[in-house]
Amino acid sequence: MRTLHLIRHGETNWNRERRAQGQQESVLTDTGREQARQLRQALRDIPVQAVFVSSSQRARETAEIAFSERDVPMEYCDLLREINMGPWEGQLYADIQKNDPQRYHAFWNQPDAFLLSGAETFADIQHRALSRLEKILAETDAGHIAIVSHGVWIKSLLCAIEGRDLADLWQPPAMHNCARSTIQIQRDGSRRITLYCDKPYEHPSVEIQNEH
Repeated sequence: MRTLHLIRHGETNWNRERRAQGQQESVLTDTGREQARQLRQALRDIPVQAVFVSSSQRARETAEIAFSERDVPMEYCDLLREINMGPWEGQLYADIQKNDPQRYHAFWNQPDAFLLSGAETFADIQHRALSRLEKILAETDAGHIAIVSHGVWIKSLLCAIEGRDLADLWQPPAMHNCARSTIQIQRDGSRRITLYCDKPYEHPSVEIQNEH
């Protein structure tokens, strides 16, 4: 059995300001760095053998703290970056809601219908996430693999593996900063998902046959 650990980055200054980040750069807050240290502690007994990291600064910072005590290879990848939000990036969500209410509503309530010129759709990022995941699985035989990425990237991937529509992407559980989701890949190719947010809690596991 192989286990994937999908990790969202720690809190950033733009998270705190409620500002759309997308593929723009932001930095971890003191809280975000502490979340990464707590993650390091939570992973202390897990023999992670390979780490793949979004090339965004906030993900790199998180990974460098979380795996600072390990001699483990890290690979940085643009395909692990967050959804490209186009002209929204850098804006406060409150301003987006005021100036573009219909698309703002679609983003948070009908993600399958979200369409903004210059931005990725949720289908775009889901395809990107699935493609990169399959490449990671093909290029390493590590038993425990960590992927440090972003909320929408991880949520879109979990939707696909659980067999849920993109319309349900924002359904609970919430993807908090430094939340960890694990996917266990059985020898027959089936996948079992266990979700963690802040601290481990019960969530129904789902077994999905590998169709990708």
